[in-house]
Amino acid sequence: MPAPRFCPQCGGDRMERRQPPGDTHERLMCGGCGYIHYENPKVIAGCIIERDGRYLLCQRAIPPRPGTWTLPAGFMESGETTEQAALREVWEESGVRAEILSPYSIFSVPRISEVYIIFRAQVLEIADEFGPETLDRRFFAPEEIPWEQIYYPAIRQILERYIEERQAGVYGIYMGNDDCGKIHFIR
Repeated sequence: MPAPRFCPQCGGDRMERRQPPGDTHERLMCGGCGYIHYENPKVIAGCIIERDGRYLLCQRAIPPRPGTWTLPAGFMESGETTEQAALREVWEESGVRAEILSPYSIFSVPRISEVYIIFRAQVLEIADEFGPETLDRRFFAPEEIPWEQIYYPAIRQILERYIEERQAGVYGIYMGNDDCGKIHFIR
């Protein structure tokens, strides 16, 4: 979303970047009334859903990169918890009602100002149809996953790590960013 050109507080056209007194970051501020416009990261929530050793992926119908595959996930809405956002996105994109089992991955992508929160979940119901943002939805065995067509490298890393952990029978929680991080194992 582009930064506002006019101040949402006073309507003035003097929005400029500067560091407010006592702040640690440069912000978009109104030169007239002093209003500070905060530009914070977007939160994306979604789920890894496994059924009978197969993993749910959705084929994107919309930009960016329609035709590629990804986990069902999307932007959190105001007034939602991360869990509600993840389950809503799973339903909207895949037509699958799910139940969250545990958190699985929290990672940041600072260069595009996004934070991803991915949960482990199980299927409760599968509808005949899925949402308009999806061309197709399928459960893939690990050897069937179209790895080269996974939309986002971090999603591929999460899925690869999850499959390895699933085979070992031990799940961790990954925290970090799309370049580096750490898996925290809970005993």
